Amino acid sequence: MEAPAIPPPAASKTSGKAIASLILSLLGLVGVLPLIGSILGIIFGNQAKGEIARSGGDLTGEGLAEAGVIIGWVGLALSVIGTICALLILGGTIGLGICSALTSGILISR
Repeated sequence: MEAPAIPPPAASKTSGKAIASLILSLLGLVGVLPLIGSILGIIFGNQAKGEIARSGGDLTGEGLAEAGVIIGWVGLALSVIGTICALLILGGTIGLGICSALTSGILISR
């Protein structure tokens, strides 16, 4: 008597959104897509985590999605910090120019 044939387990599939999340977040971190890549990485990562949880084991990539979300937040924070620094430098440069003009008498009418 032969044992009944057991079908092989179905191969689990990696979530495309998890992969997209990681790639977009990395592109946002290295400056190729500074702000939009990070934001999309966070969005896709959170969507992927939900899809994976609802799939009942059919989808994998929880680690990719989590990494995409974390890297996305880091890239977003660095983009915001960089923007603030650029604005402070620009404002300081304009302020120094105005102060220099005032002390040299260029802007003072006599």
